[in-house]
Amino acid sequence: MASGHLEVERKYDVDDGFVVPELSGLPGVTTVDPPVEHALEAVYFDTADLRLLRARVTLRRRTGGADAGWHLKLPAGAARRELHAPLGQAAEKPPTALLEPVTGVVRGEIPHPVATLRTRRVVTYLRGPGGNVLAEVADDTVSATVPPTAAGEPIEVHGWREVEVELGDGDAELGAAVGERLLAAGARPSTAASKIGRALGDRLGPLSLPGQVREPANAGEFVLAALADQVAGLQGAELLLRAEQSGGVHQIRIAARRLRSTFASFRHVLDRAVTDPLREELSWLGTELAGARDDEVGLEHLRAIVAAQPEELVLGPVAARLQQAQLKQMQAGRESAFRTLAEPRYLALVDALYGLLADPPLTAEAQDPVQPVLRQATRRAVRKLRRRLDAALDARDTDPGEALHEVRKAAKQLRYTAEIGRGEVAHMKKVVRVAKRAQTVLGEHQDTVVTRELCRRHGIVAAAAGENAFTYGRLHALEQARAERTERDFWKQAPKLRAVVKAG
Repeated sequence: MASGHLEVERKYDVDDGFVVPELSGLPGVTTVDPPVEHALEAVYFDTADLRLLRARVTLRRRTGGADAGWHLKLPAGAARRELHAPLGQAAEKPPTALLEPVTGVVRGEIPHPVATLRTRRVVTYLRGPGGNVLAEVADDTVSATVPPTAAGEPIEVHGWREVEVELGDGDAELGAAVGERLLAAGARPSTAASKIGRALGDRLGPLSLPGQVREPANAGEFVLAALADQVAGLQGAELLLRAEQSGGVHQIRIAARRLRSTFASFRHVLDRAVTDPLREELSWLGTELAGARDDEVGLEHLRAIVAAQPEELVLGPVAARLQQAQLKQMQAGRESAFRTLAEPRYLALVDALYGLLADPPLTAEAQDPVQPVLRQATRRAVRKLRRRLDAALDARDTDPGEALHEVRKAAKQLRYTAEIGRGEVAHMKKVVRVAKRAQTVLGEHQDTVVTRELCRRHGIVAAAAGENAFTYGRLHALEQARAERTERDFWKQAPKLRAVVKAG
């Protein structure tokens, strides 16, 4: 069984002669404990190609100190989420509970020891008025041993000293105040993101995916850099979901859509025989995660409307029924998402994406300069949006719902394409801004398709249970009005969108 917490820490490099300064008198600190020394040993586990560390994940087995056990650190925005498991009997096999959250990162490879760090740690606890730990300041003297690889590299031994400040109940103000004291005493902000990153050095290299470059020499390198960022985004969203953090499902769907859009927009740079099957698999992934998530968001919206209604217009247990339905959808969505991510089909997709980055199927056009290829990709997305706009105009006086949905998808693809190129082509920022506005208003219009169906379904169930279905009809009417309003808003924006389309 794994437990966890959110870790917020700062690291500082110090010389051998550094002395930790006086830490009393800091904001909120009432007592400073005497320093306590620990002897720690941490064995870090990863795959042969260091997949975990390249995804900003660390897995280690630590002995000594107050937190002995297995630790898995996952990225969580500016902080890191840390999961724990007991030491157990097996020293060479990580616990299943800690491997499950990184299934999509290791992709079938078994993590093994890649480095051993021995640390003399001197810890000082800063406590608040109730005796609670606000922060801990750890003065670490580290010795790292890196075993040889299959390529025959020799054993490496490194040594250094650093100070680590980890917040407990303290806030960012306290963290900054401790940092100021350390800097004044001669410390320097650390140049290494982690101890293991410093230990592995050149073996790990920069924490980037294959294909990432600072200044792409041609269109192929530019597109691969964009895809590498997007694959990293998919991986990060997956880690959020597997660590049961909010927004994981939504972020996976966004990452999948961006990848599909890039494959479509730059189909002349990468061989479609390779990318078209990937687009289909990414579409499958998005579809698998869509239903429960859309209903969950729709139910949340309806609950907010009900809460704002006059009491005399809410007849029966409408709020309770919608709340229970949302809770069920949240649970169903998580279960469905976990099932999807556990499927061999998903793991094969992630493998294929990394395989494409490692061995890209570049076409002859990949050697062309970046800007002409970007402009061509944008023009193609513009032409597609123009066709969809014309179709929506033709259907405006009949039934434009599906046509507007197609406009939204085309605007989204144009936006994603322009976002990739806005650092290279000057007018892309305006394209992004206009396309995003259209996407937003049409997204709200599409949301009402979901909410109106929810109103209809729940009204039928309520009526069958002998409840008054009046409020569900009212909600449906309010959502119908929202659909009509957003449609009017779109047609007000349409001239600006058409101007961008015409200019393209």
